[in-house]
Amino acid sequence: MSGAEEQMQQLRSKATELLLREEWRDSIQLYSELIDLCQSQISNTHQHSDPDHLSKLHKSLCVAFSNRAEARSKLQHFTQALNDCDQALQIEATHFKTLICKGKILLCLNKYFNALDCFKAALFDPQGNGNLDIVNGYLEKCKKLEFQSRTGSFDLSDWVLNGFRGKPLELAEYIGPVKVNRSEISGRGLFATKNIDAGTLVLVTKAIAIERGILGGQDSAENAQLVMWKNFIDKVKEAVTRCQRTQLLIDMLSTGENEAGLEVPDMSIFRPEIEENGCSNDQKLDMDKILSILDVNSLVEEAVSAKVLGKNSDFYGVGLWILVSFINHSCNPNARRLHVGDYVIVHASRDVKAGEEITFMYFDALSPLEKRVEMSLSWGFNCRCSRCKFEEAVCSKQELREIEIGLEKGVDVGGAVYRLEEGMKRWAVRGKGKGYLRASFWAAYAEVYGSDRSMKRWGRRIPAMETVVDSVVEVMGSDERLLKVVVEGLKKSGGVVEFERAMKLGRGFYGKVIKKQALRTLLEIGINDKGY
Repeated sequence: MSGAEEQMQQLRSKATELLLREEWRDSIQLYSELIDLCQSQISNTHQHSDPDHLSKLHKSLCVAFSNRAEARSKLQHFTQALNDCDQALQIEATHFKTLICKGKILLCLNKYFNALDCFKAALFDPQGNGNLDIVNGYLEKCKKLEFQSRTGSFDLSDWVLNGFRGKPLELAEYIGPVKVNRSEISGRGLFATKNIDAGTLVLVTKAIAIERGILGGQDSAENAQLVMWKNFIDKVKEAVTRCQRTQLLIDMLSTGENEAGLEVPDMSIFRPEIEENGCSNDQKLDMDKILSILDVNSLVEEAVSAKVLGKNSDFYGVGLWILVSFINHSCNPNARRLHVGDYVIVHASRDVKAGEEITFMYFDALSPLEKRVEMSLSWGFNCRCSRCKFEEAVCSKQELREIEIGLEKGVDVGGAVYRLEEGMKRWAVRGKGKGYLRASFWAAYAEVYGSDRSMKRWGRRIPAMETVVDSVVEVMGSDERLLKVVVEGLKKSGGVVEFERAMKLGRGFYGKVIKKQALRTLLEIGINDKGY
């Protein structure tokens, strides 16, 4: 055995040992040395002098590329890993291990169709005979995700019926009938390109990075959030460093300045199955810009999301979802988001017309105007949605302020609701205007409808619960608190109409990804306050 062959054998043995011990970085280094040595030996070996030796060198090189690809994929250095896979497949086009590795990487990059081709090709390699179950498993997974991504046909029902136990579902990325365009609300926004019914899926997307934890008591919660924010920034930095495409996507987001001058991106850039993931990591990171982008675009997981994740009320999560970042706030939103694992599912919470901007709440919009103004300013903007403009005009009426102050001081809620309804008659408030004001004082309405004593005294003098709920849903879409009042009413009456109203509200709140039986179970869980 020559000195070079002995050196190659030692490198191969040590690199394989490191790979098995999951010491990815060290194994990459040794496989890189092995690859360089193999290539050098191949270039120094004449093709006709020793074909068997040359064949062995090529085989060693193929395996080294394949193993280095595996180690790089474990570190999520997907672009470099894919390059290694392609180098290995140039040597042996049906190399089983490489095809499986490449297919798994493409799955992680949401390139379902390309991944499907890799797993199909793996079936033709004789090495795959003993691993047919594994390959077929990947094939089925690819087909399912590709179908979801193409059609938007998601079904979380089994997971819901199983009490959200087990790992959160692995979902495909999906972009529905939407596009980015200039927004009258702020900068750019996401707009419907066709009519969308309430409950219909708008998009499903995975976080670039996410950090979660349980907050302690009030004194330690702030420190815990600061630590989580630092960890979150580190994760984003790592994601950007690994892939230039991720950096380009993040760079498109707003820093909160010069909104009018920002480019409106074409939707194809967000579709991983179309866009090539050509990445180089030579670009210098502008961390100041990234920090500004995260400050403006990061999302905190909502309480409902925490329930779906099976967490308690102290649960806190913060993440970055690129396409979701284009969705602006409105106090009369038409969409809802639900966090499942690292994914955000956005669906229409009420009917949306083609050309209408998709909006959701950045904060609790079932609040009076003054509180909403305070919350919007804490977010760094002043909401100018149609509801806020309407209420600004109405709120000049002293009586409305008196009702709000009275509720803060603990006056009889039934009397306050009655006074508001009578006031709307005198002020000639009609249509959506009624829904806006009822949404602002929803807490009072909910308290009256939930109290037998209040209903006995005021029930005949105020509108029926169904009338008020319908008017609020028209302007706000479905909400968990509206749903709770309807379900409580259903418990008392048990009528078919009330059940259908509850189911319709449920579809608007949870979306059509949860089918009828699972939705019914969810509503029953809510009734009994068992938690999620």
